Amino acid sequence: MLSRPQNQHHLHPFSVHGSRCLLRLHTNPNTAAPLLPFTITTTTKRPKSSICSSIHHHHNHQTTQKTEDDDKKRVIISEEIIRMHNARSTALLLRRLSTSHQQQEEPIPEQQQQQQQEEVAKENDEKVKLLELSLVRRRTPQFPGSIYLQSSPYTGGDHNESSPPPLHRLFPGGVVDKIIIDDDDEMLRKALEIRRKVTSEILKESVRSGKFSITYSTNLVSHLPDFVDFVMIEAASMKSLPEFSHSTFNSRAKTFIQNSNVVPLIRWLKHNSLTYPQIGKLICMSCGNLQSIRQLVEWLKQIYVKGEYLGFVLVKAGKNVLERGLEELDEIVGYLESNGVRKDWVGFVVSRCPKILSYSVEEIRSRVSFFLDMGMNKRDFGTMVFDCPKAFGFFSLEEMHCKVKYLQEFDLSNEDVGRLLAFKPQLMSCSIEERWKPLVKYLYYLGVRRDGMRRILTLKPMVFCVDLDTTIAPKVRFLRDIGIREDAIGGVLVKFPPFLTYSLYKKIRPVVIFLLTKAGVNQRDIGKVIALGPELVGCSIVDKLEVNVKYFLSLGISLRSLGEMIADFPMLLRYNLDVLRPKYRYLRRTMVRPLQDLIEFPRFLSYSLDGRIIPRHKLLVENRVNFKLRYMLASSDEEFNQRVEAAVERRRRFESGVMEDTLSESQETDSAIERTQVDYSRKVKSQGSLSLSENLNSI
Repeated sequence: MLSRPQNQHHLHPFSVHGSRCLLRLHTNPNTAAPLLPFTITTTTKRPKSSICSSIHHHHNHQTTQKTEDDDKKRVIISEEIIRMHNARSTALLLRRLSTSHQQQEEPIPEQQQQQQQEEVAKENDEKVKLLELSLVRRRTPQFPGSIYLQSSPYTGGDHNESSPPPLHRLFPGGVVDKIIIDDDDEMLRKALEIRRKVTSEILKESVRSGKFSITYSTNLVSHLPDFVDFVMIEAASMKSLPEFSHSTFNSRAKTFIQNSNVVPLIRWLKHNSLTYPQIGKLICMSCGNLQSIRQLVEWLKQIYVKGEYLGFVLVKAGKNVLERGLEELDEIVGYLESNGVRKDWVGFVVSRCPKILSYSVEEIRSRVSFFLDMGMNKRDFGTMVFDCPKAFGFFSLEEMHCKVKYLQEFDLSNEDVGRLLAFKPQLMSCSIEERWKPLVKYLYYLGVRRDGMRRILTLKPMVFCVDLDTTIAPKVRFLRDIGIREDAIGGVLVKFPPFLTYSLYKKIRPVVIFLLTKAGVNQRDIGKVIALGPELVGCSIVDKLEVNVKYFLSLGISLRSLGEMIADFPMLLRYNLDVLRPKYRYLRRTMVRPLQDLIEFPRFLSYSLDGRIIPRHKLLVENRVNFKLRYMLASSDEEFNQRVEAAVERRRRFESGVMEDTLSESQETDSAIERTQVDYSRKVKSQGSLSLSENLNSI
């Protein structure tokens, strides 16, 4: 700072908007504190306002001197002080000057004067802070990764050139302590981040030296954040060793990476088909125990885990799998083998459900006993685990118990549930709240009751595993669209549960289109055909339906008549030709019946040739009577015998010449037959006289 002669007053010139003015400050003549003359220049054309703490000797300068009191004098300082201030310090100075001027002109109340003093104190504090921070020197450059701390003013040590001024003497009350602590924490974080980047670069160079590409090394190190921190900590702790006390951090980090053999391990894991994300996560999980990774991989190879699943098993098995001993893992595998899981299946099971390796031996035993207690034998248990390893090891025992209890609500015993899970273990993978309950509610509104749901569950358990919105609901809407009544949809689903598992566009719709276009089925009857025979949807068009249609057309049946036959008996298209040919041959050659009889009664092809058709035809021939195919086959043996006896009695009475009695009795017999055949009563009445003529012809 500059000194001035004693007993002088400073007159501060300043200019506003281009005009130059003088600021007068009163100073104590006994003190030598310097006062700064300020030149304030503000213009409307310039957005910036600057204050220069210097007075230049210039010929155009105009100075004025005024005297307020007799004992005070003001002079203009001609010395130049090189000091720059910002807009904030200018505002503080102007406010200070205006406050002091008002205090001199007007008397201020005590309360207002106290508030103004507090404001002035705050402004002075801010001004001191600005001035003090402006004096902070720029710290000296440091090498990358070093930790730089400002010398603390509390320690009493000597301050170096890069240390800031003693701010604690200007900011009392612990403010400086907080600032220093925050600065130190921020500086430590930045230093650690720099050191972490340095360690990452060292690790990249080490991996690159193992003949890995630059891209692979960069991607791998980006997945090793925990291992980078581990190397950084170990390299820092190595400085305490005598042989590394004078070595740099880079050399210590390189030495640790080389001694850990991480680069050869990475190459070995890559050779075993592990991806770099899997390698990175596995190394981070090992917590520095890299040897355990190699031992576990070798053990997985012994139980036939294939290369592409090694990384998946190691990553998904959990952190504790690297901490477990191989003896405990061998005990788990041995227990599974003793309960039906073959040795060559263990690798497949572990590959699909790595969580099994994280369970203890007691947990494995409790899970095995859970399934065996439901009546499942060891062979079924081993097959179940192989088919769906997730059903055995993915869910908790509590969830598994809840699912079994829910299945038992469909009137299934514990043994039935065991057989059901052995047949379809994927049921254990389904959620009760998200999958089963919405499906049960949907089927209930379609008219399916508990017995029907039980039939669906036992015949096609996969229905309870598919999605309701994307798989089941579209098929139900399709059944409505083709004309099936709402109250009959539930019966269709119960009659043929696999219908819900077929593809709508690859299986169901093509069959319907074939029936409409190639099989002669009328569009009005297509709903009836699917309702009566939903099993047609499961037949192959090329191998089954098209072959049968061509066969019936080759018999001389027209396409329209074939459509009517299918509408009357849809199962006609499901029989094999080896079954149809002998029956048709017997009908035409032995029974000597016309083709129209087959068109009127296509169900003839559904009866057994040796069990019903031939025995009943022989009985009719022996008694010299003849019935239509409908009356011949569509009745029980007792009804058929009664009908034959009635026909024989009518023929005997006709032969005896008692015509009137025969006619009356024949009518009574016909009425009895009509009562036994409710489905065809109307047709029998219309053909009463015709049956008499047939009897006469047979005689």
